[in-house]
Amino acid sequence: MKGLLKFITCGSVDDGKSTLIGHILYDAKLLYADQEKTLELDSRVGSRSGDIDYSLLLDGLMAEREQGITIDVAYRYFTTDHRSFIVADTPGHEEYTRNMAVGASFADLAVILVDASQGVLIQTRRHARICKLMGIRYFVFAVNKMDLINYSEERFHQITEQIKELGNELSLDNIKIIPLSATEGDNVTKKSDNITWYDGEPLLEYLENVDIDSEEDNGFYMPVQRVCRPDHTFRGFQGQIESGSISVGDEIITLPSSEKAKVKSILVTDREEQSAFKGQPVTITLDKEVDVSRGCVIVKDTDIAVYKKLTVSLLWMDDVPLSIGKDYIVKLGTKLIPGIVTKIDYAVDVNTGEHIKTETLSKNGIALCEILLTEAIVADLFTSHKTLGELILIDRVSNMTSACGVVENLSERGGSFSNRASFRYGDIEARGDIFEEFYFDTASFNVLKYQPVSSTYTVGDEIPTKGESYQYPDSFDIVVLRDSTAIKIRDKKVAEIIPVSEYEFGTFPLVNGRGFEILVSSQEEFSAFLDDYRVSDEAGRRTLFSKYFRFETYRKITIH
Repeated sequence: MKGLLKFITCGSVDDGKSTLIGHILYDAKLLYADQEKTLELDSRVGSRSGDIDYSLLLDGLMAEREQGITIDVAYRYFTTDHRSFIVADTPGHEEYTRNMAVGASFADLAVILVDASQGVLIQTRRHARICKLMGIRYFVFAVNKMDLINYSEERFHQITEQIKELGNELSLDNIKIIPLSATEGDNVTKKSDNITWYDGEPLLEYLENVDIDSEEDNGFYMPVQRVCRPDHTFRGFQGQIESGSISVGDEIITLPSSEKAKVKSILVTDREEQSAFKGQPVTITLDKEVDVSRGCVIVKDTDIAVYKKLTVSLLWMDDVPLSIGKDYIVKLGTKLIPGIVTKIDYAVDVNTGEHIKTETLSKNGIALCEILLTEAIVADLFTSHKTLGELILIDRVSNMTSACGVVENLSERGGSFSNRASFRYGDIEARGDIFEEFYFDTASFNVLKYQPVSSTYTVGDEIPTKGESYQYPDSFDIVVLRDSTAIKIRDKKVAEIIPVSEYEFGTFPLVNGRGFEILVSSQEEFSAFLDDYRVSDEAGRRTLFSKYFRFETYRKITIH
């Protein structure tokens, strides 16, 4: 038996999407007896003069039945002798394009219906473009209602040429074109006696046998969904493996902190395993403390990096038009972060594919836009690592999902552990986020972080104690908790870099790795602070920051 196929049906209003899937379910004997009886009874009061209306199997909402259209996305699971399927029957009306995009986001293949009497329409083009945007690589164009044009071979070939032009315009791969009639059953589950000039297989047979060649992402990566901390003895990172495999003893890198560690154990549900693979939800523990929280990514053998500026293809889904300079919540992978749409490079005419200069985007519009994030996050091109290249924009006031899209380009790459401003002495390394600048952007009303320094300091080097938004004393101490390192600065120079276990609190001011004052005044208080930090979970660390840290002592937010 072939593997699971997830596919979507889409097309213009009344192209017969629900009827097509309903007919597959009915013909393939995939209904319970009571469902079949109910369908026959409901059809008697429908619009087909008592003939079976197969669309009623999927159009479940009262509003859908009254209007004779699909509004919501209807998901159905069914199995034949050859394959299991999940199908999303999506709405065709332009008003519900965003519902259709949701269905497309899960699918491997798209069945796009084309009315044989009308040919390729604007909505057909829009749906094909959205399916392409969502990463679908396999397309079936079902030329439906062939019975209404007397099964004309000539008309079918005319539509075939329109579809081929659309395929070339959008660079669609793996196109299959099938003439059929969803209401009469021609070429739906079995070959049609009315379309003898078509020598290909019927739709269901094609779906049962098509090989979906899923391109494997490079290397191993797992976005962290949750940090599991039931007590101070256990700290596990939970998520689903999106690519590759991981084994106990493997060396991994955590992003964006870029720390290296080795896998100590792997839990799949409640069982310890030596290895885990793509698609498995796991809990991973490491052999050392690392700076990881929800939204971080664990990687191995891959070039995934951290970026602050994204160029994305967006499908706008909000009733309120997109405006440049407005800030949104960006959800990418498991990370939620504020971001600003700084530019619309161009909008796309869904009918012609023409690039249009604009400064706004209305509902159902598609455009290439630039997004600036408040800080660098783990991201990649959609074509390279799908999960780290797809995103949604959320309105910060209404909490509405305003847009969905994919990453087309990346810029303003964030530094890695080795090349960011940091301290290093022998084998001891620590990040130097004390040099971050905090800027208030007057256009977006957001506080943005900027890292202007990329040097690495060691014992004897002079550091910049003054920037636009920070000013430290000439002599002070730094404790970088996530790297368990202490740095002593004397007369603006690095005097000592040591493990935090060897550090003793003295008379000099003390800051953490981000430049916030640590509110302790004795060795006893410092030891208590370290103990509180070691046993705290994510929620506890918020309380810890409120108790022990003060931002404004050596830092400020500068208008920029």
